[in-house]
Amino acid sequence: MSHALQLTAATASKAQRYQALLAALEGILAGERNLIANLANASALLYASLEGLNWAGFYLYDGAGLVVGPFQGKPACVRIAIGQGVCGTAAARRETVIVEDVHAFPGHIACDAASNSEIVVPLVGPRGLLGVLDLDSPSTHRFDRVDATGLEAVAARLIAGSDW
Repeated sequence: MSHALQLTAATASKAQRYQALLAALEGILAGERNLIANLANASALLYASLEGLNWAGFYLYDGAGLVVGPFQGKPACVRIAIGQGVCGTAAARRETVIVEDVHAFPGHIACDAASNSEIVVPLVGPRGLLGVLDLDSPSTHRFDRVDATGLEAVAARLIAGSDW
């Protein structure tokens, strides 16, 4: 990486880094609509691009609950009921949930004991709930509204660019 690129990356705001991530996602999705391929590459991109993560991936709605989909990180919980844990809560509410300290979240499901904060973005298409995008961090207070806005843009692009 050139010094200019390092300087840009080091001085870019979090919002600017999400814009770069979204541009990279556009390149990954170009010409490909396969859901699993797109979610697999998106989880790898998120995990490699965002600092301080220990899990990045997707849970897909199967009509009854959430089932683990493509992800990066340690093995995950396989099924999560709607309304349970952070993922199930975001799915039930159809809104992004940011948890600064998962140990203070009632009903948190500890798939990885190293996780201390979490953000979950629901994936909602024209026909309803599709799943959730879930990111975990070993740091408390890792996620904020800038992350929510950036990840909601990622989710919207994945919904529009993949065959569900």
